[in-house]
Amino acid sequence: MTTTDPTASPGRWQALHDLLAALDAEIESVYTERGITGVRPRFAYPLIRLAHTGPLTIRELARSLDRTHSAMSQTVAAMRREGLVRSEPGPDARTRRVALTRRGQDLVPFLEAEWRATEAAVVELDDEVPHPLSAVVAELEAALERRPMRERILAHLTQHAAPDPAPLNHRPPRG
Repeated sequence: MTTTDPTASPGRWQALHDLLAALDAEIESVYTERGITGVRPRFAYPLIRLAHTGPLTIRELARSLDRTHSAMSQTVAAMRREGLVRSEPGPDARTRRVALTRRGQDLVPFLEAEWRATEAAVVELDDEVPHPLSAVVAELEAALERRPMRERILAHLTQHAAPDPAPLNHRPPRG
């Protein structure tokens, strides 16, 4: 390598990821303290939604939560391993619906209470800091509306003389 390792020192992007991971860990610790095991904070949103809508396909669930099909498929698989959801036949032979198990149903009242408590804690935190997260997020969204992240990255790639990845995608012929 002829350059320094850009991952050697954490940047601003990593700080945001670390903060979000720490907040999720705090929420998960609330679950553990309440004797709830095998439940991740990312499960709350789909479990609560399924409790209110009834069974949905992964595509329907992803769309209703504004998540990608791939991300929701992974989340559903993890929830299934923990006994929170099950698959059942859909309206035709090609589709399966995701439904809550008894364990999943039993957790929903707690998850709804935790969701509301977390939202209240975020409001409290937002009011406590000089630059409220909600305002910063709105400002970032406006800045990205003016100039999308993709454009910003491409401009910096040009500036940092990024090599053409095309040779990396070339596969030698079989044989």
